[in-house]
Amino acid sequence: MKLDKHNSQLSLPWFSFGMLAIMALSFALHFWGLGRFNMLVFDEIYYVKYANNYLNNQPLFDAHPPLGKYMIAVGMWLGSHILGKDINNLSGTAIYPLVYRWMNAFTGSFFPLVVGGIAYLLSKRRSYTLIASLFMAVDGLFLVESRYALINIYLVMFGLLGQLFLLIALANQGKNRQFWLFFSGISLGASVAVKWNGLGFLLGIYILWVLAGFLQVFRRNRSGNLPEIPSRQFKGKPVKESILHNLTEINFSQIVIFFAVVPAIIYGLIWIPHLEINKDTNFVKVHQQMMGFHQSMKSGPKVHPYCSSWYTWPLVIRPVVYLFEKSATSSKAAALPPLPPGIKDVSYAVYGMGNPVLWWLSSLAILLLIALLLKRVWLWLKTVFNQGNYPINYYDYFPQSKELWLVAYVVINWSAHFLPWIKVTRCTFIYLYMSAAVFAFLGLAWLVDRWLQSYQPRLRIMGVTVIFLVVAGFVFCLPIFLGLPLTLPQYQLRIWLNSWI
Repeated sequence: MKLDKHNSQLSLPWFSFGMLAIMALSFALHFWGLGRFNMLVFDEIYYVKYANNYLNNQPLFDAHPPLGKYMIAVGMWLGSHILGKDINNLSGTAIYPLVYRWMNAFTGSFFPLVVGGIAYLLSKRRSYTLIASLFMAVDGLFLVESRYALINIYLVMFGLLGQLFLLIALANQGKNRQFWLFFSGISLGASVAVKWNGLGFLLGIYILWVLAGFLQVFRRNRSGNLPEIPSRQFKGKPVKESILHNLTEINFSQIVIFFAVVPAIIYGLIWIPHLEINKDTNFVKVHQQMMGFHQSMKSGPKVHPYCSSWYTWPLVIRPVVYLFEKSATSSKAAALPPLPPGIKDVSYAVYGMGNPVLWWLSSLAILLLIALLLKRVWLWLKTVFNQGNYPINYYDYFPQSKELWLVAYVVINWSAHFLPWIKVTRCTFIYLYMSAAVFAFLGLAWLVDRWLQSYQPRLRIMGVTVIFLVVAGFVFCLPIFLGLPLTLPQYQLRIWLNSWI
């Protein structure tokens, strides 16, 4: 696929305008009607109460580490005097719905910016950055999780910040690099302190570091007495190397300090407030209790009606219905928004699921990128080992280019977050795919960006079509992401699969 060199970079004014528009859209979607349901929605029945326990120094047990509830508690503390109009007592304290939701909405609004930052550092392409940011802004599950007092967005946000800070560190040298590596370790430790599956962000970094080291050692050992191909030449032309190539400049001791010791220390420190309140337990005991809870939990509809297997998540087979209320029969009518004029019977539904078009296309993109990467590795191995010596055309088959490293980054991180769930037997839910989904979005955005820059009209049409379909899918499903009132036919029109009920 050849790129159009005359159309390979978006102008800075258009890029700035595009990012501002995406961020404005993100904030509008996250904050508009944020307090419309004056009740505790889905797992708010746990997390808002746990956050209130922390504020009131009341003991509690939760099956996950405490940082996510701390964040909700901080939001409740900061906003308790200035936000909201409708009070409920469902958390154990008279409180406004906006008070326990605004922090999540504020945090979730920045996902397009953070993902865009990662995309730009990987590619230095404004068009790719803009597309990746747009895809993050129009996903349903991230929007829903950010509009209620739930904790998964903190796991993903801290993990992505850890990855972003690592990339910034790789773009710097000396003390500046140490500074950003330190903050990367802090963020990654915070991600694990929300839920243990935040370890996937660390796993992805470990694998990338080992891969970079392996390629460096292999090239050095196989070169022998043959003339070395310049590391920045490919087919006689300069190679634009990815900053991920700089992973070879991070030594083992730095990996241990910044991506093992620092995260472990941060994780331990975050437990101190929890243990100060729960004086009848300790660090070891509480972890034994948490592990016992997860190991004893079974799976299936009898455990929870929305349990779903790991392989169904990318296909959006079984979403989670966070709220479903019929205004005519609901016992919570007082907590529902006023009905529109002339409407007597509607349903309010909030679905915890991804934008189906975005998730289906990004799943196809990941499969395509895996095939692309495996093909390149196979050609490289075939050439290297069939010739018996380090081939003079080594870079023709496995160039350490920005494009190839980007594909490897996406595939490795997606795998690190998705494949470990194969071994999990307890009841699992689609929102556990959120971390992996980000990297699938990055993969789809990369393909779309390449199509848009191609000389071939059919590929440019494909790129535009994908963006249109993703945005259209989001707009069509928006009522079941925001919980807008729907008549029965309007609701049924958005239930594309029987398993969505």
